[in-house]
Amino acid sequence: MKKFSFLLVLSLLLFTACRKDHVDATNTKTLQSSINDMTSSLSTIKQIKFSEALYILKTFGVEAEGDVEELKALGKLIDGKKVPEILTLADQVAQKNGIEWASTSPPSLGEMNIFGDDKAKETDPNDVKASSLSIITRPTGDDGTGAPTAIQILPRLVDTAGNPVSFTGAGLEATLEVFSNGVKLSTAKNLMQDNNFKGFNLKFSSISAAKVVDGKIDITVSVKTTAKTFKMSKIGLDVNPSALRVPTVPKTDSTVVTQDPAAIDPNNPTATPTTPTDPNAATPTPTAPKQPAADPKNTVSKFLNSVSSQNLKAAYDTSSNPSWGSYESFSNPTSGFGSVKNVNVKNITTNANNSSGASVNATYDVTDKNGKTTSLKVTFGLKNVNGDWKISSYKINP
Repeated sequence: MKKFSFLLVLSLLLFTACRKDHVDATNTKTLQSSINDMTSSLSTIKQIKFSEALYILKTFGVEAEGDVEELKALGKLIDGKKVPEILTLADQVAQKNGIEWASTSPPSLGEMNIFGDDKAKETDPNDVKASSLSIITRPTGDDGTGAPTAIQILPRLVDTAGNPVSFTGAGLEATLEVFSNGVKLSTAKNLMQDNNFKGFNLKFSSISAAKVVDGKIDITVSVKTTAKTFKMSKIGLDVNPSALRVPTVPKTDSTVVTQDPAAIDPNNPTATPTTPTDPNAATPTPTAPKQPAADPKNTVSKFLNSVSSQNLKAAYDTSSNPSWGSYESFSNPTSGFGSVKNVNVKNITTNANNSSGASVNATYDVTDKNGKTTSLKVTFGLKNVNGDWKISSYKINP
């Protein structure tokens, strides 16, 4: 009997010794296994707070797209760390992102599982019953002239009658995406714990002035419940141009003395001095740019036909427009031209044309993939690129 008891105690000691007390992020399997080991050694309340901390870090502490990449990034962030270190890190991330969460507060986010178990439980606070999402926007701040410096964006989950639904203790992932002229400018995340959610305070100073077209932005907010992700957009929100971020012009040090390149360096007298350029020398005559042979409206026509036929690569190749960003942004199925199902062109006319630039007006109907049709009057700006007309700007007229 004593021998049996000794073997039992020895096996328990070996089992305890094999359990990890720190994160092993060698791969996803070891990450989950080590987190399970660490969780099992905690009290019930601390297990919940530990899960909440991991969720905070996975959602707001790393930059990655998709659950798999987020898990990999999380593993790199917490590899080798123990429970107290992870809780401290989660506190820092929550504070940085303005999230009302602390590792020392009572459990507030329900049952979190970073490994993707989103099945609704009987008491799952994230299983919020709602019909849709609404967005309230309010200008905030004052730049001294009465113009706002930010927009407060308040998402609300509503029922079929449009009334806000009541819920508490949830940890719904809320995401804000900001666009201008179809190009994504920024993304922000926060936790929606009830329908009095403070939302997002979008400061204009966080947006580059060079990327905002016609002084307007579009926003899309999504809120993820256990059963469904709700999404809502607002188009054409005005911004205060003077409050947008403008790159700082580098300051020139007036104390720096420009050295004559022909002077002898006293530290290296044997070096061959460089000969300055003769300011009276004749300037080479610049080569005249190659003249485009085609009418600029042909480029616009090709662009619209390519978008209509979903040949987005061909459409993108007709452009040289920095505000459209990369091909991925241009063809995005939600915020870019990838959302277009059909284009019905009514009229295209060349408005102005010279050797280096042109302006083309086009009137057409756009039908998106949800079946909604919008009539547009657009002015396309084009520039001469090695003898070909390329779309360089895109303005929707009233």
